[in-house]
Amino acid sequence: MAKKYVYFFGAGKADGNGKMKDLLGGKGAGLAEMSRSGVPVPPGFTVTTDTCRYYYSHGRRVPPELQAQFKDAMRKLEKVSGKGFGDPENPLLVSVRSGAKFSMPGMMDTILNLGSNDAVVEGLSALTGNPRFVWDSYRRFIQMFGNVVMGIDKSEFERAISAKKREKNVELDTQLDAADLRDLVARFKKLYREKTKEDFPQDPWKQLVLARDAVFKSWNNDRAISYRRMNRIPDDLGTAVNVQTMVFGNMGDTSATGVGFTRNPMNGAKEFFAEYLTNAQGEDVVAGTRTPKHIPQMAKELPECYAQLKSITSRLEKHYRDVQDFEFTVERNHLYMLQTRTGKRTGMAAVKIAVDMVREKLISKDEALLRVEPDQLSQLLAPVFDESQKKNATQVAKGINAGPGAASGRVAFTAEKAVELAKSGPVVLVRPETNPDDIEGMNAAVGILTAIGGRTSHAAVVARGMGKPCVVGCQALKIDPGTATMAVDGHRLKEGESISIDGFTGEVYVGRIPTIPSEIVRVLRGELSHKDSELYGVFKEFMGWADAARKLKVRANADIPRDAKAARQLGAEGIGLCRTEHMFFAEERLPLMQQMILSDNVVDRKKALDKLMPFQKEDFKGLFKEMRGFPVTIRTLDPPLHEFLPKTEAEAEALSKKIGIPAQTILAKSRDLHEFNPMLGHRGCRLGIVYPEITEMQVQAIIGAACELAREKIRIVPEIMIPLVGHKNELKHQKDLAIRTADETMKSYGVKINYLVGTMIEVPRAAVTADQIAREADFFSFGTNDLTQMGFGFSRDDAGKFIPAYLAEKILKEDPFQTLDQEGIGKLVEWGTSQGRKVKKDLKVGICGEHGGDPASVKFCHNVGLNYVSCSPYRIPVARLAAAQAVLESKKKSEYSSK
Repeated sequence: MAKKYVYFFGAGKADGNGKMKDLLGGKGAGLAEMSRSGVPVPPGFTVTTDTCRYYYSHGRRVPPELQAQFKDAMRKLEKVSGKGFGDPENPLLVSVRSGAKFSMPGMMDTILNLGSNDAVVEGLSALTGNPRFVWDSYRRFIQMFGNVVMGIDKSEFERAISAKKREKNVELDTQLDAADLRDLVARFKKLYREKTKEDFPQDPWKQLVLARDAVFKSWNNDRAISYRRMNRIPDDLGTAVNVQTMVFGNMGDTSATGVGFTRNPMNGAKEFFAEYLTNAQGEDVVAGTRTPKHIPQMAKELPECYAQLKSITSRLEKHYRDVQDFEFTVERNHLYMLQTRTGKRTGMAAVKIAVDMVREKLISKDEALLRVEPDQLSQLLAPVFDESQKKNATQVAKGINAGPGAASGRVAFTAEKAVELAKSGPVVLVRPETNPDDIEGMNAAVGILTAIGGRTSHAAVVARGMGKPCVVGCQALKIDPGTATMAVDGHRLKEGESISIDGFTGEVYVGRIPTIPSEIVRVLRGELSHKDSELYGVFKEFMGWADAARKLKVRANADIPRDAKAARQLGAEGIGLCRTEHMFFAEERLPLMQQMILSDNVVDRKKALDKLMPFQKEDFKGLFKEMRGFPVTIRTLDPPLHEFLPKTEAEAEALSKKIGIPAQTILAKSRDLHEFNPMLGHRGCRLGIVYPEITEMQVQAIIGAACELAREKIRIVPEIMIPLVGHKNELKHQKDLAIRTADETMKSYGVKINYLVGTMIEVPRAAVTADQIAREADFFSFGTNDLTQMGFGFSRDDAGKFIPAYLAEKILKEDPFQTLDQEGIGKLVEWGTSQGRKVKKDLKVGICGEHGGDPASVKFCHNVGLNYVSCSPYRIPVARLAAAQAVLESKKKSEYSSK
């Protein structure tokens, strides 16, 4: 039996149903289901996604069996409609539209009024008595066919329309009469002939076959490919083609076309949200060529159809138990539904709709949790630009959106300048790239913009940790430090002039755009009462369900008490990574750190470290207080020492005046410490082994802080984490030193506390020999940023130069610095975890790289049995939801496999 490639729907029946999205696409499945449910749907048929996949795997040829099935479906359509395809006396016109499994609005192509030709329009004019409508439909068909099938630029047709309107001295297309439109058809045909070297096809069958194949081709147009990449839709799904009897919204004032949602897709309100146009076709509404009317007006203009539309769409929402995005046409007071599909919505709307539908008993809590994309929660926390102001602003560049939110402020090109300017107003730090010594400037700035780097570059990682908007990799940005200016898209801005950056989109604007604070953040800060925020109540309820469902703990990467406080407010269950090096860059501490590095002997180094220790201890006390009762994992010093030293003569002179060491000596030491490959150089545990006094000071500060708080009855279990361990003996050296120092410190306080000493697993050798390392470790934390770097041999700060090409060429499916590479790096995580637990059954294991806030990576961590993930504070809700979804998806999978 021949494979079935065509599925018919109409007259209350359908070959397919709403569950066949894989085969029929979302649109085709929706049309089949509506038809079976008795909803008024123009009859038609769907050519399956299998056909599209065959088309691409066989040199752009359709299956041999398709032609007969295609013709049979058209004959059936003629019979059901009572019209003839190509019959001038009673013509059947059809639409040809794409429809993939996942909604890709506007990404692929549509053709309306197919079947029109010179003979048909004459017959249809006589049949309808409405020649204007007929010639309008014909000119639209030539325009769409010429663009979609033959690749003629849309603007060529638009210019012809504009010229005709100028000749007639009218402003709107609707003001052109039948004679004008007939003349436009002649002009369009002439244009078609000039561009294609052939006449516009008069054979409806030829039109139909060309249009069908053009829709298949549109699966791989540039915008569809880009959309799939951005939304992680597989490239091999293919699109279905829907051929459907035309109904006409452009037959006069009793006809209309529109689109809408059963609830507000912007804020989730339970309200009928739709727009329509009278005397128009569907593309007019979405193309923006005419300003549509709001749906309440339809109740006055077409009251019976309005009531029917509300009833049908309400029924559809209850049937699908989700918000529906629908299209409709009214032809001479008769309503037809052209599409229903799950409606896309903002993060705010997604959460509200999910909670409301649980309250309405439409869906369960588990279903609600699976309805919201984890990344959508970021939208609820980040400040946004006022759209009414943004549309009037001048966009000058676009980089990589790396930290969500919106920020406006004066440009500062150095961290020092950012701190200075921030005293009198908001600042955007603009740098070629950021380094750890920019931390004060980043802290002072409201947003960060860099010319190079990717989503896991220093700027991106720290900005997300701070909850600050960040745009990186803005290659159009040229910074001239000598003149303290930046040039972008013909604009030259001086330091102190204003820009705005949108961390959601990567867009950069000249001047300031007002932002609107996130309502939820205002509640968390105490600036708004929770009683005055319905959104916060909905968010809190939703996240409560997520916490009840998940097994994976979620901690925060936080270095200062303010970040720790934000993390707790957002649901963190401890700190999974405190980067102690950031604490040394504060203004009063950096000279002490530099003096320690510049010392020639242990005695002088210890003197400088003794002065630093009280600062570190107070930092840790602040973190412990915010996290009382929850674990706090503190990483000992990780970056190479040269990062703390001056790089220019001016900086060296300034430091010389503070610490009394000659500038030339300072620069010489900086040059001496400089490394060719610092990522693999003298850093991490290697520093603690060569300079054990550094580890001693940090352990004294950690344990001392815990002891002092223990006296205040504040319970804390510090976790001391040794970085960059690749060999068990490295960890043993640092662990023995930590235990000895901790014992001495507790003895001096007369206090006994519990603490752990563990390690980061970020060197591939450590993962491979995890069974050996586990003998010395109380816990593992996978540092997946460095593990990815070393596993791939990629530098994450330089990967932005080639990763886009790897993605475009399909060498990689995902950026491995954004989503954990489960086939390679993930295997190291899985192996390291299993080997470690062979030695210590209850070994606590987590990850603390940026992957801890990536939903796909979080789900992987659940599946391989990790105890926790740690991420930037403002990614915590994302990780909490992803962890809950991992449980629910595993449950669904096991239920399915047991059937």
